[in-house]
Amino acid sequence: MKIFLITRGSQGDVYPYLVVADTLIKAGHTVTLSLPQVFEKEAITFGIPYVLQNYDDITALLETTTNNRELLTWMQRVTEQQFNEFIPILENHEVLVASNTEFAAPSIAEYCRKPFIRTAYAPLIPGRTIPPPVMPWPKPHPLIRPAFLWSMLNLGVNVLTLGIINRNRKARGMVPIKDQGEYAPAYADNFLMYSRFLGSTDPTWKYKWSIGGYCFNDILPYNEQVYKKLLAFIRKDDKPALFFTLGSCKMKKKDLFCAWLLDICHRQGYKFIIGAGWWKTGESLAGKGDFFLLDSFIPHNLVFPLCDGIMHHGGSGTTHSAGRAGKPQVVAPMLIDQHYWGQQVRELGIGPDYIRVSRITKEHLEHTVVDLLSNPAYKQNAAALGEKIRSENGVQALCNHIEGITLK
Repeated sequence: MKIFLITRGSQGDVYPYLVVADTLIKAGHTVTLSLPQVFEKEAITFGIPYVLQNYDDITALLETTTNNRELLTWMQRVTEQQFNEFIPILENHEVLVASNTEFAAPSIAEYCRKPFIRTAYAPLIPGRTIPPPVMPWPKPHPLIRPAFLWSMLNLGVNVLTLGIINRNRKARGMVPIKDQGEYAPAYADNFLMYSRFLGSTDPTWKYKWSIGGYCFNDILPYNEQVYKKLLAFIRKDDKPALFFTLGSCKMKKKDLFCAWLLDICHRQGYKFIIGAGWWKTGESLAGKGDFFLLDSFIPHNLVFPLCDGIMHHGGSGTTHSAGRAGKPQVVAPMLIDQHYWGQQVRELGIGPDYIRVSRITKEHLEHTVVDLLSNPAYKQNAAALGEKIRSENGVQALCNHIEGITLK
């Protein structure tokens, strides 16, 4: 089978697609992967046939800001170019698999008359019981109903993209659509790339959907010397170890936040590890105390089992990795679905309530850190969740789903 995969974003969006593409190729399929230019090295390492997205500017976006408005504007900029870029490729393939952020993908699949699998790392399907996970109100409100919030989200998406999509549909002799937020999940076969044990599903969903688990990429190359140094740091004593990372995200007060965490860990007798991520979080603390700055890529599946608690930005990949490791976690969300995952952590009892970074005080942060590392309920619940997530095989589930679609 000839399968065209499209993904966009940061590591948590791209790494799962790399391992899915690799698995499909090993199963005998022909695969083309479209991905951002910044990930070309990884595609070469895996030996995956790829095309780089000429329109992609994720690096430039993250260098300037990380907020929902800019992310939506970014999506608008790329939608126009996807029609010209992807149609010639899909015409030579049998099925399209693309993330839910590719707004043009359903129309492209319809034009090419090819099956379309729409993937999502959070419950991004309109319904009546779960609010849109891209809004900073992850818990249902007694007055503001989820259906209303979905209508507001769909309105925003339509304002940004509907004119672009319909102009391109008209140019290709296609009937215009009225609502992109409804059309995308209705036309697609929706596949949720998260754990049924960590995320939620909505019984009112009227669209075709499946859930298979997160697609962990455990075969990425890493710096073994740095990993050995990290092991030595963690094993030097029996003090609890706190890991903190912002992944690909920025935080305006990240230097102060890191300084607070370092001081808290010293006062409480904890070891402290900072995952520097894309924007060198923690680099300002170099030489200012006893902590480990992890400034090289080491996979989460190797790091998290060594730690006693993980504090992070709330990306789906990081949340699932901490969950799979069976470790307590707490989220400091900034954008898109991170508030949703922070709420899930709290609801499942695997960590404290998520941190409101703009309002938190050092005293509150210290209380949260101590609670994270010492609460026995979090440890017990996280360990139980870890067993459940480890029982899933998201990569194989998605590959099986793709094969099932192409065989119809």
